[in-house]
Amino acid sequence: KPFFGNEERNNVLKTLKSLDIGGNGKFCKKSENFIREKFNVNYALLTTSCTHSLELALSVLDIDAESEIIVPSFTFVSCANAILKNKLTPVFVDIDLDYLNIGVSKIKKAITKKTKAIMIVHYAGIGCKIDEILAIAEKYGLYVIEDAAQGVGARYKGKYLGTIGDVGCYSFHITKNIVCGEGGAFLTNNEEFAKRAEIIREKGTDRSSFLRGEIDKYTWRDIGSSYVLSDILGAILYAQLKKNDKNIALRKKAGLYYIKLLEELIKKEKIILPDYFSISDEINWHIFYFRVYSLKQRNFILKELKKNNIGASFHFVPLHSSSYGKNIFKSEKDTLVNTTLASETLIRLPFFPRIKREEVEYIVGNLEDALRKWEGIENVT
Repeated sequence: KPFFGNEERNNVLKTLKSLDIGGNGKFCKKSENFIREKFNVNYALLTTSCTHSLELALSVLDIDAESEIIVPSFTFVSCANAILKNKLTPVFVDIDLDYLNIGVSKIKKAITKKTKAIMIVHYAGIGCKIDEILAIAEKYGLYVIEDAAQGVGARYKGKYLGTIGDVGCYSFHITKNIVCGEGGAFLTNNEEFAKRAEIIREKGTDRSSFLRGEIDKYTWRDIGSSYVLSDILGAILYAQLKKNDKNIALRKKAGLYYIKLLEELIKKEKIILPDYFSISDEINWHIFYFRVYSLKQRNFILKELKKNNIGASFHFVPLHSSSYGKNIFKSEKDTLVNTTLASETLIRLPFFPRIKREEVEYIVGNLEDALRKWEGIENVT
């Protein structure tokens, strides 16, 4: 459930009254300035989605066609689509089970002469082992692209996710912490990448320079597309960005209450909970998830929770095992074992800033009941 208030509504009304509802308007510029200052990054450009930010990221790197991009299979399809739309080849690698992010050892094994970049995904707003990944990238001369769609406001060793690699990508989709319906951002500290991105997202023109009064007319400069966010959405986004710290604080409070209520289940190893405190120094509590021990158990629990109007869910279908992904990942057997296991055993519980304590208690109580029922079935079997 989005963390909306009066400010989002008032900003939208201001934009409508001004009639300046096109891309790159007043609120979009305010949002970009906020991101640059808050997250300490040199350049931030809003886009119409994180998908488009990922496409933009690979476009500005200007990598030769058919080069290989290492990417986890446990992620959303936007990562692979961005790679393929830029005529590049995704190389799917496995994750670490402790935090469901790309495995550092798996990256090393996947590097070939064709490898040009590593696309990392900060699952659940928990930072990847970025220091180790950057060291690998430096050794082999590779770019690092951060898919920080779920990581807005989270940090790794004091640095905000999305600002550490060569390019970072944010999402403001309705399912994320900060939302404007649909939207994203392209982040970088590289001036050359930023300048090219600004042109590509404006249909390949230097319109942004024209609007700043730097040139007297704008013209076609590069192959581009239309990735500029409407100021109506920018108005919502600006209000959301300003309350992000409060959003995270409320999520953390709810997350800690979940952990407290689940303590006995964790101790008795009825469920497997990630160690949120040792994995990353400052997460943004985007998702609250745990794992169970089999696909059948996962499906049974979800069905039981649904009976009681609890919208728990699983998450990604691994890209390498999807119908289209099988065309790319051609292997006689599934070697991405952690990815498959995580996909089959992960459960996400309802989680949002204004979730009530009694709602958390109701969810956990029903989860305990479902686990007891499952044990009864297992014992009979």
